[in-house]
Amino acid sequence: MNATTPAPGDTAWPEDAVEVGRILGPWGIKGALKVLPYASDPKALFSSRRWFIQPGHRLLKITGARDHGDGVVATAQEVPDRNAAEALKGAQVFVSRSSFPTPSEGEYYWVDLIGLEVYNREGAHLGMVTDLLSTGPHSVLKLRPADAPADAGGEAAERLIPFVDAYVDQVDLPARRITVDWGLDY
Repeated sequence: MNATTPAPGDTAWPEDAVEVGRILGPWGIKGALKVLPYASDPKALFSSRRWFIQPGHRLLKITGARDHGDGVVATAQEVPDRNAAEALKGAQVFVSRSSFPTPSEGEYYWVDLIGLEVYNREGAHLGMVTDLLSTGPHSVLKLRPADAPADAGGEAAERLIPFVDAYVDQVDLPARRITVDWGLDY
């Protein structure tokens, strides 16, 4: 079974499924779930009432979700008691990207930036975004340089660019392109 094939009787797994957290285990005795969100602001977990769980390609219809310390506590129709919640411990939580809240102007979800091509002001291709790093004050784009050999590792296989206004001129999601003030030699 692949990510687009639902289990029998389940709603189809969304084509735009994004992993947003992991179930840590039960919370309380009535079947609530304690979830570790992968984002510092778990908006995606709160905005979707349909969570897709892996393994098992199960759909959970969420009846409530709230902040709880460094995690989220949620209840679902399909999880009637603590034993059912315990059975989901360790499961990955996915939601449809289309259910994410619309970001404010100049804000982006990391998942939308991964795969974008990065060019500098002179039009030189610097590489493709493969990941982002959080440094606390700001994020950093991690690129695979366009000229990196396929077997390259370490510094030859990556370029880091702070994702801040001082270096990022434009993010064009429809064109899948980021323009930066960054030289080829650094």
